[in-house]
Amino acid sequence: VLSGCGVYDGTEIHEASAILVHLSRGGAEVQMYAPDVPQMHVIDHSKGQPAEAESRNVLVESARIARGKIASLAKLTTTDHDAVIFPGGFGAAKNLSTFAVDGKDCKVNKEVERVLKDFHKAGKPIGLCCISPVLAAKVLSGAEVTVGHEEEEGGKWPYAGTAGAIKELGGKHCVKEAVLSLTLSYEAHVDTKNKVVTTPAFMCETELHHIFDGIGAMVKNVLKLTGK
Repeated sequence: VLSGCGVYDGTEIHEASAILVHLSRGGAEVQMYAPDVPQMHVIDHSKGQPAEAESRNVLVESARIARGKIASLAKLTTTDHDAVIFPGGFGAAKNLSTFAVDGKDCKVNKEVERVLKDFHKAGKPIGLCCISPVLAAKVLSGAEVTVGHEEEEGGKWPYAGTAGAIKELGGKHCVKEAVLSLTLSYEAHVDTKNKVVTTPAFMCETELHHIFDGIGAMVKNVLKLTGK
């Protein structure tokens, strides 16, 4: 499920690409979806500032990542799929929810909420990375997720405050390392009860290949939970 195209106002493209690579390697068939709604705003990524008097559609922008093969999120059903995965990027906090503006009091897009609840009720796994675990924390009360560490640690975890927000949303935050020194693997957290799998991704300032590997751990566990 995509939220636009570009880290500051949509889907984090590297995360989406990594998910697709790992799903392909795992032998999964993939269909991409996005809500057919306006973006909260448009960011000029070269300046890091809002582009005034410009508006874009989340589905239309997400189609860039999907190479045109995308459908409205309203068409996503549990009967057609074994699992659902949400990449991160500020779009998850701006377009899939209002978390970027409202924090713990945020609202989640009605179709996103429906999808999360439907897959949870059906006992089908849900994967999320980077900032998108806030969606599960808001919608699935008591879900265990990770966004990495709970302290910034000199800028290594610049969005560490999100962990506190997850607790306020009703979720349980589980601290995970960026890289385990012995295995050099990026961690994912598996909430076996709720079948929710999360990994920090770009919540940490680290090398791209570590983020890629962490997303791989998330995808691998999601596929494992499908039982196929």
